[in-house]
Amino acid sequence: MDRNFNRRTFIKGTGAAGLAGLAGCSGGPDESTPTETSDDGTSTTTTSDGGSAGGSATVNVGMVYATGGLGDGSFNDQAQIGIQQAAEEFDVSYDESQPDSVSQFAQYQQQYAQSTNPNYDLVSCIGFLQADSLSKTAPDYPDQDFMIVDSVVDEPNVRSYTFAEHEGSFLVGQLAGILTTKSFSAGSGSTQSDSTNVGFVGGVKSSLIQKFEAGYKAGVKYANSNVDVATSYVGSFNDPSAGKEAALAMYNSGADIVFHAAGNTGTGVFQAAQEKGRFAIGVDRDQSKTKPDYADVILASMVKRVDTAVYNAVKAQVNGNFQGGTSVSLGLADEGVAIVYGQQLGADISSSVKSEIEASMQAIIDGEISVPTNPNQVSG
Repeated sequence: MDRNFNRRTFIKGTGAAGLAGLAGCSGGPDESTPTETSDDGTSTTTTSDGGSAGGSATVNVGMVYATGGLGDGSFNDQAQIGIQQAAEEFDVSYDESQPDSVSQFAQYQQQYAQSTNPNYDLVSCIGFLQADSLSKTAPDYPDQDFMIVDSVVDEPNVRSYTFAEHEGSFLVGQLAGILTTKSFSAGSGSTQSDSTNVGFVGGVKSSLIQKFEAGYKAGVKYANSNVDVATSYVGSFNDPSAGKEAALAMYNSGADIVFHAAGNTGTGVFQAAQEKGRFAIGVDRDQSKTKPDYADVILASMVKRVDTAVYNAVKAQVNGNFQGGTSVSLGLADEGVAIVYGQQLGADISSSVKSEIEASMQAIIDGEISVPTNPNQVSG
């Protein structure tokens, strides 16, 4: 493996196709950002802070994104916001890699760790699916600092960031549980007066995504124990067609609202909601903004501040106080997760409903409501 790979290269096996994927998201190349193709066919670009990625910087960061890539309007894009903010505020330069599959994680982690031109001060690994690879890579490069989002890797050179996804999911579940029992219309969606069903679509089934499911179900049942919750895992974070198929089945069975925790697969959930005139709930970012074409059916989003985790890790590296071998969990009390109402539909949700949800949020923070992390722990 080349230990001196060009740091201006976006390490993406699909070459120019990867560049096209970046063009549609914040910080990626656009008509005003020069791009070029190197002799080996890989695409290159300049960093979003206005300087060449080949320029000198106090701190160099390598970003290894989750499968699904940038432009998902969700998890990866939220992580990118964090590194962009750090690059704007500090003397930081960064490069980004978008693996196509789980099998590529180790390659990209190692490539950054092996590089000597430049030397990467921090390698950011985005997503729980990177944990297995990182647990093997980190010991091989003890002088390299790593951070990982959504999993804990117990190595002295890794700082782990996790979130209380179940807490934020409880709030959007409560919203769904309340509205499905009402006659509610807004934008292009409406509830069915003769049905009290809602749904959840997950990407890859895992203990992490089941935290979303558990919190959502608990919130639904807290609102109304008689509301049924349908669940489907499609096995991918980048399959909108499968997401649409799963959501359509739920809407056809009477579901009024479907919450997804499925990355770009969730785009299909939004498509299904529009097709059926029902509602959806987004994840990780305010998807009524990042997926504006579907804002007329997105009631709210369960925002997860992956950007905060990335930013804080880079800031610590810049300040010389990065602590490996530690983990941080961000919940409602830390503003690590939150409910954000849709830009178009939020105003149609009554203040009384919002007050109920706000009261639950405070009760969770105060420890008066204990939110389960496993769907099997949800009663009702």
